[in-house]
Amino acid sequence: MFSIPQPETEDNKWRRQLDKFVKNNQPELAALFWGLWLENGNSQGTIGIDFQPTPHFVYCPQSEIEKLNDRVENRLQEILGIIDNHKPETEVVMIGIGKGEIKLIQFAPKSSPEACFHEIGKDVDGLLDLLEQRLIEQISDR
Repeated sequence: MFSIPQPETEDNKWRRQLDKFVKNNQPELAALFWGLWLENGNSQGTIGIDFQPTPHFVYCPQSEIEKLNDRVENRLQEILGIIDNHKPETEVVMIGIGKGEIKLIQFAPKSSPEACFHEIGKDVDGLLDLLEQRLIEQISDR
Protein backbone atom coordinates (compact mmCIF):
# COMPACT_ATOMS: atom_id res chain seq x y z
CA MET A 1 0.00 0.00 0.00
CA PHE A 2 2.73 2.50 0.90
CA SER A 3 5.12 1.52 -1.88
CA ILE A 4 2.77 2.15 -4.80
CA PRO A 5 2.78 5.86 -5.67
CA GLN A 6 -0.49 7.25 -6.90
CA PRO A 7 -0.35 8.74 -10.37
CA GLU A 8 -0.31 12.51 -10.40
CA THR A 9 -3.35 14.03 -12.00
CA GLU A 10 -4.29 17.65 -12.54
CA ASP A 11 -6.78 17.23 -9.69
CA ASN A 12 -4.15 16.27 -7.11
CA LYS A 13 -1.12 18.16 -8.49
CA TRP A 14 -1.90 21.14 -6.27
CA ARG A 15 -1.25 19.09 -3.12
CA ARG A 16 2.30 18.25 -4.21
CA GLN A 17 2.88 21.87 -5.20
CA LEU A 18 1.59 23.01 -1.82
CA ASP A 19 3.85 20.58 0.05
CA LYS A 20 6.89 21.80 -1.89
CA PHE A 21 5.95 25.45 -1.35
CA VAL A 22 5.52 24.98 2.40
CA LYS A 23 8.80 23.09 2.69
CA ASN A 24 10.71 25.80 0.79
CA ASN A 25 9.10 28.77 2.57
CA GLN A 26 8.67 27.74 6.20
CA PRO A 27 10.32 30.81 7.79
CA GLU A 28 8.30 33.21 5.63
CA LEU A 29 5.05 31.32 6.22
CA ALA A 30 5.75 31.29 9.96
CA ALA A 31 6.42 35.04 9.84
CA LEU A 32 3.17 35.66 7.96
CA PHE A 33 1.27 33.44 10.37
CA TRP A 34 2.65 35.37 13.35
CA GLY A 35 2.00 38.77 11.78
CA LEU A 36 -1.60 37.87 11.05
CA TRP A 37 -1.94 36.36 14.53
CA LEU A 38 -0.77 39.66 16.05
CA GLU A 39 -3.26 41.60 13.93
CA ASN A 40 -6.32 39.40 14.41
CA GLY A 41 -5.69 36.48 16.76
CA ASN A 42 -8.14 33.85 15.59
CA SER A 43 -11.02 36.31 15.12
CA GLN A 44 -10.86 36.02 11.32
CA GLY A 45 -10.35 32.26 11.27
CA THR A 46 -7.48 30.17 9.99
CA ILE A 47 -5.26 31.50 7.22
CA GLY A 48 -5.56 29.54 4.01
CA ILE A 49 -3.83 29.28 0.66
CA ASP A 50 -6.44 29.10 -2.10
CA PHE A 51 -5.13 27.81 -5.43
CA GLN A 52 -8.10 29.00 -7.48
CA PRO A 53 -8.15 30.90 -9.76
CA THR A 54 -4.56 31.94 -9.00
CA PRO A 55 -2.85 31.27 -5.66
CA HIS A 56 -3.74 33.75 -2.95
CA PHE A 57 -4.16 33.89 0.80
CA VAL A 58 -7.60 33.90 2.40
CA TYR A 59 -9.12 33.55 5.83
CA CYS A 60 -11.14 30.41 6.54
CA PRO A 61 -13.65 31.37 9.25
CA GLN A 62 -14.18 28.72 11.92
CA SER A 63 -17.95 28.74 11.30
CA GLU A 64 -17.42 27.90 7.61
CA ILE A 65 -15.06 25.03 8.40
CA GLU A 66 -17.65 23.70 10.86
CA LYS A 67 -20.41 23.95 8.21
CA LEU A 68 -18.20 22.10 5.73
CA ASN A 69 -17.50 19.47 8.37
CA ASP A 70 -21.25 18.95 8.79
CA ARG A 71 -21.70 18.57 5.02
CA VAL A 72 -18.94 15.94 4.79
CA GLU A 73 -20.22 13.80 7.66
CA ASN A 74 -17.66 15.02 10.24
CA ARG A 75 -14.64 14.00 8.17
CA LEU A 76 -12.92 17.26 9.14
CA GLN A 77 -13.25 16.68 12.88
CA GLU A 78 -9.52 16.07 13.30
CA ILE A 79 -8.66 19.25 11.40
CA LEU A 80 -11.04 21.21 13.62
CA GLY A 81 -9.37 19.71 16.70
CA ILE A 82 -5.91 20.70 15.47
CA ILE A 83 -7.09 24.24 14.68
CA ASP A 84 -8.74 24.57 18.10
CA ASN A 85 -5.70 23.31 20.01
CA HIS A 86 -2.71 24.66 18.11
CA LYS A 87 -0.08 26.72 19.90
CA PRO A 88 0.62 29.84 17.79
CA GLU A 89 3.79 30.54 19.78
CA THR A 90 5.44 27.36 18.48
CA GLU A 91 3.57 26.03 15.43
CA VAL A 92 1.95 27.15 12.22
CA VAL A 93 -1.50 25.94 11.17
CA MET A 94 -2.97 26.86 7.78
CA ILE A 95 -5.35 25.31 5.28
CA GLY A 96 -4.62 24.61 1.63
CA ILE A 97 -7.60 24.85 -0.70
CA GLY A 98 -7.68 23.46 -4.21
CA LYS A 99 -9.86 21.53 -6.65
CA GLY A 100 -12.77 21.17 -4.21
CA GLU A 101 -10.51 19.76 -1.49
CA ILE A 102 -8.71 21.06 1.58
CA LYS A 103 -5.39 20.04 3.07
CA LEU A 104 -4.09 20.86 6.54
CA ILE A 105 -0.73 22.62 6.75
CA GLN A 106 0.91 22.20 10.14
CA PHE A 107 4.56 22.56 11.07
CA ALA A 108 6.85 23.78 13.82
CA PRO A 109 9.47 26.09 12.30
CA LYS A 110 13.09 25.92 13.50
CA SER A 111 12.66 29.33 15.12
CA SER A 112 9.40 30.37 16.74
CA PRO A 113 6.86 32.10 14.48
CA GLU A 114 7.53 35.31 16.43
CA ALA A 115 11.29 35.02 15.86
CA CYS A 116 10.70 34.33 12.15
CA PHE A 117 8.57 37.47 11.92
CA HIS A 118 11.33 39.61 13.45
CA GLU A 119 14.12 37.91 11.45
CA ILE A 120 12.36 38.31 8.09
CA GLY A 121 11.65 41.97 8.87
CA LYS A 122 8.68 42.45 6.52
CA ASP A 123 5.18 43.57 7.37
CA VAL A 124 2.14 41.39 6.66
CA ASP A 125 1.43 43.01 3.28
CA GLY A 126 5.04 42.54 2.19
CA LEU A 127 4.97 38.90 3.26
CA LEU A 128 1.67 38.28 1.45
CA ASP A 129 3.06 39.79 -1.76
CA LEU A 130 6.33 37.86 -1.49
CA LEU A 131 4.71 34.50 -0.78
CA GLU A 132 1.95 34.82 -3.38
CA GLN A 133 4.58 35.73 -6.00
CA ARG A 134 6.77 32.75 -5.03
CA LEU A 135 3.83 30.37 -5.22
CA ILE A 136 2.75 31.68 -8.62
CA GLU A 137 6.34 31.35 -9.90
CA GLN A 138 6.63 27.81 -8.53
CA ILE A 139 3.41 26.72 -10.18
CA SER A 140 4.33 28.27 -13.51
CA ASP A 141 7.69 26.42 -13.44
CA ARG A 142 5.89 23.08 -13.49
